[in-house]
Amino acid sequence: MGKEFGWRLLTVVGVTFALAVTFQFLELPYGVVLPSSSAPSSPDEAPGQGIGSGSSVSANVVAVNSTTLHPALEEVADSDGFVYEGIMNNNRSSTEFDLLHEWLVDANSSSTLSPEAAPDQEIDDDGDGDPEGISSDHFVSERITGLKNDSAAESSSNLQGENVTVAADREEAKEGTSVVAAVPTSPMEVEPSSSVNPAGSPVGDVVAMAPSVREEEEEASVKQDSNVTSDKVLQAADVTKPAEVSPPPPPPPPAAPAVFTISEMNKLMLQSLSSPNSIRPRWPSPADGELVRARSQIENAPIVRDDPMLYAPLYHNVSMFKRSYELMEKMLKVYVYREGERPIFHQPALKGIYASEGWFMKFLETSKKFVTKDPRKAHLFYLPFGSRNLEETLYVPGSHSHKNLIQHLKNYLDMVAAKHPFWNRTDGADHFLVACHDWAPAETKQYMSNCIRSLCNADIKEGFVFGKDTSLPETYVRNAQKPLRDLGGQPPSKRSTLAFFAGNMHGYVRPILLQHWENKDPEMKIYGNMPRSKGNKNYINHMRSSKYCICPKGYEVNSPRVVEAIFHDCVPVIISDNFVPPFLEVLNWESFAVFVMEKDIPDLKRILVGIPERRYLQMQMRVRKVQQHFLWHPRPVKYDVFHMVLHSIWYNRVFRS
Repeated sequence: MGKEFGWRLLTVVGVTFALAVTFQFLELPYGVVLPSSSAPSSPDEAPGQGIGSGSSVSANVVAVNSTTLHPALEEVADSDGFVYEGIMNNNRSSTEFDLLHEWLVDANSSSTLSPEAAPDQEIDDDGDGDPEGISSDHFVSERITGLKNDSAAESSSNLQGENVTVAADREEAKEGTSVVAAVPTSPMEVEPSSSVNPAGSPVGDVVAMAPSVREEEEEASVKQDSNVTSDKVLQAADVTKPAEVSPPPPPPPPAAPAVFTISEMNKLMLQSLSSPNSIRPRWPSPADGELVRARSQIENAPIVRDDPMLYAPLYHNVSMFKRSYELMEKMLKVYVYREGERPIFHQPALKGIYASEGWFMKFLETSKKFVTKDPRKAHLFYLPFGSRNLEETLYVPGSHSHKNLIQHLKNYLDMVAAKHPFWNRTDGADHFLVACHDWAPAETKQYMSNCIRSLCNADIKEGFVFGKDTSLPETYVRNAQKPLRDLGGQPPSKRSTLAFFAGNMHGYVRPILLQHWENKDPEMKIYGNMPRSKGNKNYINHMRSSKYCICPKGYEVNSPRVVEAIFHDCVPVIISDNFVPPFLEVLNWESFAVFVMEKDIPDLKRILVGIPERRYLQMQMRVRKVQQHFLWHPRPVKYDVFHMVLHSIWYNRVFRS
């Protein structure tokens, strides 16, 4: 009896041992050891604790323990030991194991971190082969550091989702649906997949591998409980997937003001010159480094105390202006393209209201100081066309179309770009044009918008760009041989007229001006066309004897009366919304001119009378001092309009370097 009981006991023990071994083999066929009896049996007891929590992803990470680490991980592990700790420490959270496993899959899915394989990688915008502002090593370090910082960056919703995913997996196991992780022997063997399970976790490395012994039982169980299992999986997906909450729409950008005051223009100009808007050439040039050094010297210019030629209140910063001008004279080199046929190219017009572009072309093309025949030494490249000649030569009267004019300029640029490499080095950003005709902004907007454009029609609403484009003074030259004839005017004590204007009724502002002030007040001499006289003496004498000269816009924002007023020592009153006055980069226009909004024309006299006499005398004196910057001489002289136009172009080029 005792012998028979002993055999039965031995049989029970043997069967129990066999079942235990079989269960271990069937459930964990790849060498993962069963947890001890003291390990938590459910996430409710200690969520995320231990590697035997039942999570298939955790099993993957444990298997990696016995393999060779990815080189990127080894490099980081050598520095701080975190990778080994993160993989081997049983106290790491399931979320961290999940993230590390995801990183291993991403890191081995491709030899390069493409945008598709690594969504966090920034796109290579500058074409230099590296992501903008971030290297691949830095990217790996960032991912590892994110894991090392525990789950501080993890949101509570993600942590809850991970726990629910583990719970869902266990529920599936209880229902008879067995999914066993087939862990590769090396991280490099992980085959990424675009498939995603309902809970949102990668399943590219998960394969259903049910042993044949259980196939029949599981098949019946799966058929019986498939609906229940599907419902639970879908429920888990609904819980683990974060609710898609659309972020609140960003607040709309503040609407651009309809009218920019002169103070606002000064701020925009200052901001544009201090902002990082540098030109990025496709290949370097010695001139690039020279411009960078010039900018540093200008920004750190020595203080100017008393300069006999420069009256400090006229300038935003007289010290910077003087240093910039000195550097321009010393180092600026301009390459002038020889291509282009007359009369549109290389034929300056020296008379009329558009004469500025002609006089500039004449002086620059004949300059020995600024022009270089070696384009490799050039800081700037000049496109020598006349916008007035372009209109007179190609415009079809009555067509109301500029297309053929624009096409002509495009053909010219195509020829220049094909013959020379310099345009393509910066896409024209170190090229410039000087154009005074009203149509110049429209003619150059499409194909020359990247150039520095010196324009008489300097209108913010027409695409004038602060810090790139410059405002060209519109100067009415009546006698090309004697451009300074009739210069000056009466002293303040002999200026009996408060305000004067006469001219054609171009645009909408001038009719409004006449509507309110023509023949309304003896102190306000506001006219339309004045009777012609020899040498236009009547018009000139009125300017020479008036305290304020009204400069309303015509069809466009620009008017030759601004320079005419300065020419005759008359304080200019500019009525032209959004007109950028010449040389705004350096000149403080508010110190010697009056700006009146178009809407304030009915209050014009009240505004002018409200200026104290002392203030008027101060402005009139400053007009005489600033006059030197607006004069054409038979030959260029220091600080004249030719040099000031060139300086504005140089100044913007320097501050874009």
